[in-house]
Order: sequence, then C-alpha cells, then structure tokens
Amino acid sequence: MPNDAPTAGNLLRTWRQRRRMSQLELALEAEVSQRHLSFVESGRSAPSREMILHLAERLSIPLRERNILLVAAGFAPIYQERSLDDPALAAQREAIDVVLKSHEPFPALAVDRYWTLVAANAAIGPLIAGIDAKLLEPPLNVLRISLHPEGMAPRIVNYDEWRALIIASVAQQVDASADAKLNDLLAELKAFPRPRGGAIRMPAPKRDYGNVVVPLQLATPDGLLSFFSTVTVFGTPVDITLAEIAIEAFYPADKATAEVVRKAAAGARKPPIASARRP
Repeated sequence: MPNDAPTAGNLLRTWRQRRRMSQLELALEAEVSQRHLSFVESGRSAPSREMILHLAERLSIPLRERNILLVAAGFAPIYQERSLDDPALAAQREAIDVVLKSHEPFPALAVDRYWTLVAANAAIGPLIAGIDAKLLEPPLNVLRISLHPEGMAPRIVNYDEWRALIIASVAQQVDASADAKLNDLLAELKAFPRPRGGAIRMPAPKRDYGNVVVPLQLATPDGLLSFFSTVTVFGTPVDITLAEIAIEAFYPADKATAEVVRKAAAGARKPPIASARRP
C-alpha cells in the first residue's frame, strides 16, 4: 500500500469527526473500550473485518465508503454495485416501477445519490413542461433542471425559497458523505444565475402552508400548481446501487392542483422523458 494511502484508522477517525462524535461517545455506542478505539485510530491495533463493519454501522458510513474502509484495512470489499438492469435486481427494479406507477396520476421519480434520474412515471409532464430539450437528455440531473435558468427555474414562483431548500439539502448530503462529486454538484447549483427577470409573479395561493412544508409552486397555463413531496428509500440494502436509490413522490398541495394534474395525466401513456439507468 502506498505510504500516502489512507489507513483504516485515519478513515475511521475522519468519519467519527464528521459525525461530530468523541472517541468516548463512539466507544459507548459501539460497546468497545475507548482505549481499543484509540489504538485502532492511531494504527497501534489492527481492526478485524467485523470491527470495521461494526464501527461503520455505528457511524452510518455509506456502503460505497465502507468498501473503501475495508480495502484500507486489508480486506476485500463486500458490497456489490450492479446496474438496475442486472437480473439479480429484477425484483427491486419491478418494485420501483410499481411504486412509480401506483402514484399516478401524481408525479413521481427515482434518482440515485447524485440526483440523476433513474426512472419516472407518466405524470411528470407538468413539472418539465417548457424545459430546454438539452437538459432532458440522459443523464438527466433533476436538481440541475430544477434550478437551471433554462429549466424549471423561470416557472418556480417561490424560487428563492425552493432554491434555498435544495442547496441546504445537498449541503447536508455533502457534509454526511464527503462525496467530491456531490460537492461539485453543489457548487454548480450555487452558481446558477437567478431566472431572468426574477421568479414569475402570480397571485399568492389562497391556502397558507404555514411552517408545515415548503411547496414547489409552478406557474403554468392552467394556473398555479403547488406540490409537496415525500422520499422513499430501500430498507436494509446491502447493494450499493439500491442503497443510493430514492423515490421522490409529489402530492398536490391543494384541490386545484389535483384537478389539473389528473386532467394532464389522463391521456399520458408513457413517461415524457427517457429513464437514465445507471451503467
């Protein structure tokens, strides 16, 4: 191993500090002695594979980074990464499609850890109407098309509020994962200029959402559409691909939006954009 390669101890210490835990706190959480943990971090004690995985679980280290930790400790990686087209993931891919389809007539989409589109249902038309065709070519990043000046941004009525929410969410992901590619995405999103002329001005919605949710408010030919969203992930995944998939489902925040979306989805038969499955 090259001299400048990170050691398992260094990586564990970095993740512990990233989680803002002291050695004592992690030792108590993992039910090991602080002395032993100190020896592992300093390199005075070589951790077993079981100890590596045990500490990684307590630190909520992503599966991809657990493989790196195992390799640094001299062990083979144990978490596989497959394409969603892999026969081994056929049941899980079908589950994604079922969830997306069952959410119609309301929009829903599946993304990976970098917010790259994996799949979408036939109801996302109102969300992507008017977007520059180049932004819809695979691989499609849903956050990029959301804040890009030629994407959804000019139609987002509460642009400043929505942008702040997205930036904070990605910043939190970067802080939790230390992923360089996510950090690059964050920098790109921050650099996007405000839509020309500012956000579209429309009459304020009659419904007051208070501090319960931050809705996505879109200006459309059919009036103001308001959505809130929920995110679903796979439980206890041991495959990197599945661990990094999330399904975002959008719900109408008012009756007027529900009616418009139902009418728009009535004639849809296929998703209006192509899926961008991971290679």
